[in-house]
Formats: sequence, structure tokens, C-alpha cells
Amino acid sequence: MKTVPANLQTFIEKSAWTFAKTYAETWPHEYIVQEQVDNELFVELANYIDTNGYADYFYKKEMIYFDFNGYAYWHMENIINRCVLADTYHQRKIDGRLPNI
Repeated sequence: MKTVPANLQTFIEKSAWTFAKTYAETWPHEYIVQEQVDNELFVELANYIDTNGYADYFYKKEMIYFDFNGYAYWHMENIINRCVLADTYHQRKIDGRLPNI
């Protein structure tokens, strides 16, 4: 497992992650929005995910994920998302737990 720099660990731990209510039943996860957190640390974490992460799919869309402390992290534009590892698309597909959408 890669070591996350201390400043990013602190950023992850201290950020106020918002639960994504819209996806509570299908894809439970949390997120932070770039405009609501420290911009420099947001960009650094997004770049860290891209540089140290791995490619995997969410349905047919390839994403870059990074696993840390029991969560998978990924970002899309100005949002960084995270979900518990058991709730990733990859794991839910293996477990036969994909939502009926």
C-alpha cells in the first residue's frame, strides 16, 4: 500500500465529507467540492489519485481509483468522491450486488 503524504492524510481526515443523498439507495458515497475546501490541497489530492491510483470501471466508464484507509477515492472535475471498498462497482459486481437501475 502506498503511503499518503501527511498533509493529504490530514486533509482527508479533516474535510467535511457530504453524504450523496441522491445515490443513497444505489451507490452510497461521500464527496467534497473543490470550491468548498482548500483549493491547493484539493488539486494535490486529485493529482495524487491520478498518479498513484489504478484504472477500473464503473459500468462502461473507466475511472482512476485510489484506495486508502478502507475507502476508494476518485474524482470528477471539481468533486472528489469516496466510498467504502465494499461498495465499489468492482466489489459489488463480484458479490452480485449491483443495483437494479
